[in-house]
Order: sequence, then C-alpha cells, then structure tokens
Amino acid sequence: MAVLLENTTNTVWQAFVSLQQDDSGFVHKSKLKVLTANIGTVLDLYGVEKGLEHFRSSQSLNFIQYKFYLQKEVFGSLPDKLNLIELRNYESSIADICWLVCRKQFINRKDAILDETALFQIFRIFSVLAELIPDCQDENSYQVLLHPSEARHIAQNVANSLGCRFDDEDFINLNVPMSSIRLSAFIALLESKCLVGITDSIAISEAITEIYQTIVEDVIKKGFLTKKGYIFPTMREYWFVLRPSELTYYKTRSEKDRCGSIPIESGSRVENRSGNKIALCTPERNFEFGTTDYMTRLQWVSAFQLASDHAGGSQSYQRLQYARRKLLRKDRFQEMMKAKAQLQEERIARELAEDQAKELKAVVIEETKKLNDLEQLKEKLEKLLEDETQAKRDEEIVRNLQARVLAEEWEKREELERLQEEQRLLLEEERGKRLEYEELQRKKEQELKDAEERLRQLEKEKQLLDQQLKTAHQKIKKSEDSKEIIEARLHQVAPNLKSTTQIRRTQSFIPSTKEKPIVLSKTYGYDLNRNKQSSEI
Repeated sequence: MAVLLENTTNTVWQAFVSLQQDDSGFVHKSKLKVLTANIGTVLDLYGVEKGLEHFRSSQSLNFIQYKFYLQKEVFGSLPDKLNLIELRNYESSIADICWLVCRKQFINRKDAILDETALFQIFRIFSVLAELIPDCQDENSYQVLLHPSEARHIAQNVANSLGCRFDDEDFINLNVPMSSIRLSAFIALLESKCLVGITDSIAISEAITEIYQTIVEDVIKKGFLTKKGYIFPTMREYWFVLRPSELTYYKTRSEKDRCGSIPIESGSRVENRSGNKIALCTPERNFEFGTTDYMTRLQWVSAFQLASDHAGGSQSYQRLQYARRKLLRKDRFQEMMKAKAQLQEERIARELAEDQAKELKAVVIEETKKLNDLEQLKEKLEKLLEDETQAKRDEEIVRNLQARVLAEEWEKREELERLQEEQRLLLEEERGKRLEYEELQRKKEQELKDAEERLRQLEKEKQLLDQQLKTAHQKIKKSEDSKEIIEARLHQVAPNLKSTTQIRRTQSFIPSTKEKPIVLSKTYGYDLNRNKQSSEI
C-alpha cells in the first residue's frame, strides 16, 4: 500500500535513527527485525521480518534499503486501496510503535515543559508535515526536516490558542535555513517561543491536542449542534466532530461518551433549512441539524461541503493541504529562481549598458577636455598678447622712473659722501678726546695707587703707635699700684702732722695720678687734596 508507506515513512525514519549506534546511516538487521515484526503485527501480517536475513548480503541496511524492503515485503501485502478511517488507524498504530522506540531521546530532557502525551502529539504533527530529504554530506543518510513556514504556522496556532502574542519578526530573525528544522529543534522552538511563562499544563495540553486533531486526525470542525432524532423527532444537543470521512457526535465536549457517527461520502450534499437548520443528505438517509445563529450555520455548511468534497479520496485532507502548500512553495521557489535569473540577466544587460555608457561618457569627456584645452590655450594666447602690450607700456613707464630714480640716487650719493666726511672728522675728534681721557685716567690711577701705598704706611705707623700707647698705659697702671702701696705704708708710719708734711713732701717726688694721661687721639693722617701730614697727642 503505497499511500500508507508514504504517510508512515517519517515516523519509521525516527525509529530507524534511534536504532543507529553511530552516524554511519546503517542499522543492524537484528534490530530491524524487532521493528518489522511489530509493524507486521499491527497490519495483521506475521513472519514478515524473516525475509530480512536473505535481503541483501550485508548485515546492516540504510534507510532507503529498509524502506524498499517494507514496500515489497510488508506494505505490499495490503490491499491497494484503503478508506480514510482504516488508513488513519494504521498510521496511528505504526506511530505508536515508532514512538516507543524513539521516545527516550525526547522525554529525558532538562527543563522540559511538555509532557509525554504532548510530545507524542508533536511527534505525529511533525511526521505529517515534515519531508524526507537526502543528507548532502552523506549519500547513504537521509533526514526528516520541517519547512520553516510549517513550523511558523504551528507555533503561531499554539500561541494563539494559549492567548500569547506570537512575535513573527523574532521568528524570522532566527535565520532558519530552508527545510532545516529537526524534531528536537521543533520541540525546543515551541517551548521557547510559545510556552514561556505558561504554567497551566491543562491549557498547554488542550492547545497541542487541538492542533493534533486538526492536522493528524483530520478534524475539519468541532462544536455543539442539535440533532433531530430518527424515531422521536426531537432536537437534542450533542458535541460534533467533523472529519472528511465521518461526522462523530458525543454527549459532552470531553469526547469520551461516543453516541454515534454518520458516514460522509462523496455523494453527500448540504441544504439550508429555515430556522438556522442544516440538512445533510447522504445516500442512506437525511440528517437535520440545528445551529444557534446564522453565522454558525454558514460555518457548518462550509465545513460539511468541504468534508463531502474530500470524502472519497485516498489521502487525508490535511496531507492534501500540505501537498498543495508544498507545491506552492516549489512554484514560488521556481518563480523566485526564474526571477533571480531574470534579474541576473537584467543586471548583466545593465552592466553592459553601463559599460557602453561609461565608454561613451569617457569619449565625451575626452572631447570636452580637448575643447576645454583649446579654449584655455586661446585664452592664454589672448592673455599673453594683452600682457605683452601692457609690458611695453610698463617698460616705458619704468624707463622714465629709472631716469628719475638715477637722478635722485646721484643726489643722495653726494649727500651720503658729505655725511661720511663729517662722520670721519667726528670720529677723529672723538679718538683724540679718548686718548686724552685715557692719559688722564692713567694719571688718576697712579695717584690712587700712591695714595693707597701711603695709606698702608700710615696704617702700619698707627699700629706701632697703638702698641706704644698700650705699653705706656701698662706703665701708668703699674706706677699707680706702687703709689697706693706707698701711701698705705706712709699712713702706718707717720700718723701725726709732721709725718703728714713729710708725706706731702714725699708725694711731690711721686707723679700725681690725677694728671691727665697721655692719649693719642689721632695718628698721622693723609689728605689727598692738600698733600700734608698732621698728628695730635
């Protein structure tokens, strides 16, 4: 069954990668046997893993080889056409098996926000919207990658469901290359861009479940409607879930108590009834539903018509939508490449035109330059002619001025010679006066030297006289001491008048101490103006 294999290729690839021990892109057959046996059990095929022993001579297979084996030995045993319900059930069962193989690498993460149920639903969403692409670095390896536009669509829906603001510019600034988002990166992207600050795990689970039901379970619309009974024509309210293949209704919104389902085939049609009612006409019977308002009726009519249009197909509605978006992206990419090539051609043509324009511009510039040079040369010649005429006029004026200047120069020269003669005479007179002054100065210096010599002699005489005066003072002091001694002795020897008279007579022979001592008040002096000596004692 080619459709089932195509729909489950991405989930099988996730399990295949989890079984690899290295990055070689090959898995041992013993591990693949277990996975193949579980897939065969889900499809009611037993013993399909035994053929792996005889498939190719190597003990390990890459993913393309394993996919070829599944196509021939496993999925090839299924009928060529399956209805959408069987196809969806098979896909879900195979996804459960593959998730059990690869779940550890996604659950055992630090700071994980999503629980295991939400991670499994994201795993299914990724498997539906991703694409198997060959690895450019290894020809034996393949990668399942999600296009950035699909990741942006899922992230935006999750953020809107949780009431968060989705920053589209921040997502674009991630600079994610074309088709380069892996499952682990997709989970990290949802947790970092949509679930930051969200602590309500129930709200997160409901938001992921809503996206899961839309993309994986192919739910077109959900909501409350009233349904008219078959036996009792009363209108009862149910919770309806619409898919392209069937319309299922439940008692409550939790979708636990299923009340029944209405198959929708390609021949079904929708009719509007009065009182905001809808009639779904199927080949078996007609069903009548009631809505609350006019807008809700229009939405359900559009949803029923969409389900009827896609009821008879072999592929789910969301996968067809994904294929259409992929084709549009491919067409846009081809248009972009074509536009890029056209722009390249236009750029080359523009560059050629610019080169030609530059060449013409260079020629024009060269010609303009030559013309400017000729005009400048003409202006220079005219200017030179004017300069020559002006020079002749100036020369005549200069000659007249030179004659006048020469006459003035002769007059000034004669005056200068007269001044030089007067200066010479003054210099000779000054030279004579200088000689007389120098002679007078020599005489004065000689007289000064003589006076200084006489002064030195007088200083020596003064020192000598001072020495003699000092000696005389010493003698006078000694005589006074002797006089006092003699007077003392005379008082002791002659106490009477006679003796006194004798003593007075005796004193007449001794020099009186009251006489004025000889003092040398002035020494010899020398008067430079009078040239005479004087002394006083």
